[in-house]
Amino acid sequence: MSASLSYPISAFKSSSKARAQILILEPDIAVLDYLRLTLGDQYALSLFSEEQSLLDRLDQKEADLLLLALHANRDPIPLLTHIRCTKPNLPVIVLSCSAELRDLEMVIRLGVRAIVMKPFTGSDVEQAIEEHLATAEKKISPADSPREIPLNETHSFVRSSKRMRDLEAQAALVARADIPLLILGESGTGKEILALYTHMMSARSQRIFLKVNCAAVPADLLESELFGYEQGAFTGAVKTKPGKFEICSGGTIFLDEIGEMPAILQAKLLQVLQDGTFSRLGSRSPMKVDVRVIAATNINMKEAMANKTFREDLYYRLNGFTLSIPPLRERREEIPVFAEYFMRKSAKKYGREPLHFSQTLVNTLTEHSWPGNLRELENVVNRYLVLGDEKAIVDELSPSNAYQGASAAAAEAPTGAGLKAMVKSLKGGAEASAIAQVLEGVGWNRKAAANDLQISYKALLYKIKQYDLSPQDRA
Repeated sequence: MSASLSYPISAFKSSSKARAQILILEPDIAVLDYLRLTLGDQYALSLFSEEQSLLDRLDQKEADLLLLALHANRDPIPLLTHIRCTKPNLPVIVLSCSAELRDLEMVIRLGVRAIVMKPFTGSDVEQAIEEHLATAEKKISPADSPREIPLNETHSFVRSSKRMRDLEAQAALVARADIPLLILGESGTGKEILALYTHMMSARSQRIFLKVNCAAVPADLLESELFGYEQGAFTGAVKTKPGKFEICSGGTIFLDEIGEMPAILQAKLLQVLQDGTFSRLGSRSPMKVDVRVIAATNINMKEAMANKTFREDLYYRLNGFTLSIPPLRERREEIPVFAEYFMRKSAKKYGREPLHFSQTLVNTLTEHSWPGNLRELENVVNRYLVLGDEKAIVDELSPSNAYQGASAAAAEAPTGAGLKAMVKSLKGGAEASAIAQVLEGVGWNRKAAANDLQISYKALLYKIKQYDLSPQDRA
């Protein structure tokens, strides 16, 4: 492109060194002029309408911040990747609109500091700039130090590992983009807490956050639960009732276990995500709502789509961005931190004095595999607080106990029964022990245990009966 077609660089030199050097790349000349008028008095601006002009400027002089506009007809990834390679410490704030949702995931992965959604005002952009500059000036404690962020009276977002710090940063960034969010992770890893944290970091934080467990509500009731019904829509509908989406308008709805949603409701949810409209059960009049949807599941979504149990178009609509929470066994350095947190939380709840964790107990907790993840850890800490018997907890979580059922089964194998019978007995004992451990980890919630074991609910009930398992087995 010739120089005559390029928007001229407008540099506003500051008389004071305190003014931050801000670079702005925006191909839309009208928007560029607006940013110049609204931000020019506060910052030393360099404005660009062409990528090459921006790159030339970056080669010549350092800057404090880059504002990068996304446009539907331009792929931002090559430019952003180049900037990340050549100027890894240059903070980037993206100016975007909902039409470019397909680009946002990669943009976030490439480490942008904030996203300002269009249409925006000058104050929106200024706020994002000031928040970054204020953070940059602070002497921040080591990034991997434990952090506990209260979310409400009963829940906090707790983390201490680098993986969870990265997840925290991504969630905070996605929160401002106000796009659909899909949270993946095993049962008990804290998907609801991450959803609540995202809500609290968003512009909707002062509005309602409402959770709906799609697996806990019977399929024939889930539609009326989500979308409401009109008087007379069915037997027993004596008066009109609003659904969760209607109640949650302006806020965030958290659809837990979204993979269990019946196919007929998946189509209706898709419509809500596409245009924000739905109809109550028994009504033909569409209703429009403004709701941010966060969904979570512990199932393999790719397999669910391949098996036609989950709509592919709904998956991609929900997947404005995906956050995957690692299981507790992959972030063992956080186990002592969570154990202390659960101890403080439970002690306050039950009016007791917190108990001390000896090094032996800490080592035992850290080495355990935690198939039930945080939910199992909290249950164990609660038992320790109530019983006050450290040895019982250590014995319960001892690696040898995990194979106790298998060893007993092997010992009971009939003499001369042959290799097949012995192997079958061994497998049965190990399976019984594994099932009992998962059930214990989820507090004997059979539905959650079936999900963790990736077997049907009926199959789990059969196994419980087959092995004569009960909550007392591991008490």
